[in-house]
Amino acid sequence: MMIERRKSKDVKIGNIAIGGQNPIAVQSMLNKPALDIEGNVKQARELENAGCQIVRLTVPKKEAIKTVYAVKDAISIPLVADIHFDYKLALESVAAGIDKIRINPGNIGSDDKVKAVADACRQHGVPIRIGVNSGSLEKDILAKYGSATAEAMAESAIYHISLLEKYDFDDIVISVKSSDVQRMVKAYRLIAERCDYPLHLGVTEAGTHNMALVKSCIGIGSLLLDGIGDTIRVSMTDDPVNEVKSAYDILKGAGIKKDCVNIISCPTCGRTQINLIKLANEIEDALRGCKKPLKVAVMGCVVNGPGEAKEADIGVAGGDGCGMIFKNGEILCKVSEDKITEELLKEIEKM
Repeated sequence: MMIERRKSKDVKIGNIAIGGQNPIAVQSMLNKPALDIEGNVKQARELENAGCQIVRLTVPKKEAIKTVYAVKDAISIPLVADIHFDYKLALESVAAGIDKIRINPGNIGSDDKVKAVADACRQHGVPIRIGVNSGSLEKDILAKYGSATAEAMAESAIYHISLLEKYDFDDIVISVKSSDVQRMVKAYRLIAERCDYPLHLGVTEAGTHNMALVKSCIGIGSLLLDGIGDTIRVSMTDDPVNEVKSAYDILKGAGIKKDCVNIISCPTCGRTQINLIKLANEIEDALRGCKKPLKVAVMGCVVNGPGEAKEADIGVAGGDGCGMIFKNGEILCKVSEDKITEELLKEIEKM
C-alpha cells in the first residue's frame, strides 16, 4: 500500500534535499561537550557510518565555532547548528560553513537581529529550522491557551514563520515537538494543515532506550502513516548511534524504507526445538546492512514455516536441532542448527 505524502516545498540542506517527494531523512544530534572537538568529531563519524543523514550540534558559545569547523571538515553529511538566543552565534555558524540553523526567530531579540540572520542564511543558501517545544512557548501564547496545548504549539510555529517571511525568507523547516505523544501528534497535524514547509518529526525528551523507542514508534509512526514528515529524529537518553538504528527500524516497520531486509519471526512456543531467539537476532545483525528488498522469515517450526511464512522471499523453519531453508514457499535444503545462518546468508547472496 502506498502512503500519500503531504505536499511540502523542497528544501536543500547541504547535499541532501528534503520535503516534496524526497526520501525521509534520518537525523541525530551530537551529545559530547560543545568544546570537546575530538569527541564531537569521533561521534559525528560514528553517526555517519551508522547511516545518519543529517547531524546537529549545539553552539552555546563563541568558542564552540571551532567545533563547527572541525566536525564540518570531518564528515560529508550536512551539519546543523543548534542556536538559542544569541543571533551572533547563528551568523558565525553560517560563516563557518554550517548547512542549516536551528533557531527560533522570536527568541533572538529585535527585528534587526532576525533580519541579519535571515539575510546571512539567504546569501549562503542555509535553511532555518524553527524548533518549537512545548516547554518553551511564548508567554502571550501560553496565556491565551492556558497551557502548552497542541494548538498553542502550532500558533507559536506560525508566529516564528511570520518573522522570517517578513524578510522574504522561506527556506524553512518546522518542528513542533513535545514529550507528550498525543500532543505532539496533534500539533504536527495542525501545522501540516497550515503551511507547506517540510516537517522534522520527533518526540522530545522521550526517555531511555525502550520507552523512547515506544513513544517514537507511536508518535513518529502515526504521522508517517498519515503522509506527514520529511525528516525524523528518535530522541533517546542513549548513544546517538542507537537513535539512528531506531529511526531506520521505524521507517522499515512503517513500510517506507524499501532498500533493506524485512525480517519476520515467530514469537516461539512449546513446539520450538531450536534456539530461535538467538538465531533471529544473529540473522538480523548479519543482514542489517543488506540493501536487498527481501522479506526474510525466521520461524520456530514447520507449522509456522513455509505455510504461514509463504509470503517471505526466503526463510528458515526450525526442527529438532536443525532447520529447513525455504524460498518462495518451496523447501531448498535441510541443515544442522549451527549452519542455519551461514547457509541462509549464502542463499540470500545469490538473490
